[in-house]
Amino acid sequence: MKTFFVLAISFVLVGIFFCPMVMAGPSFMPADLQIVQPDPSLPKELSVFFGKWAGASNVEFFIIVEKIDKEKASLYVWRSITGEASGPSWMRYEAQVIKEGRKYKLQFRSRFSSVELALKGETLDYRGSDSVFEPSTQLKRVQ
Repeated sequence: MKTFFVLAISFVLVGIFFCPMVMAGPSFMPADLQIVQPDPSLPKELSVFFGKWAGASNVEFFIIVEKIDKEKASLYVWRSITGEASGPSWMRYEAQVIKEGRKYKLQFRSRFSSVELALKGETLDYRGSDSVFEPSTQLKRVQ
């Protein structure tokens, strides 16, 4: 009986502490999402930005780079805080492609600050100029 009680309490505590983190992400994709594969002639260092990314610091982020070319990228960003009473939501942005030497980065202006996306190995480095709403975050590619 004591073992059952300890297991039951453990199960409840795990549910309380971990389920909100799993359920915190976006529950739907944007209705007008249009995934367009990068042109095969696009440099690999640039085409690797394409796809879905997720990560968290004090803010949870999901990014979808839905289209990219040599000059710009169309992307959706979802963050777990928005500064609005309506709660988290998807926002569409157009980012400028910047080439520095052999490396690329994407820059855009969100509602909160200037944002820079740069690849570092297998992660997407998200850096905003406002550390509250746009904290630096490492994102991993997701399916």
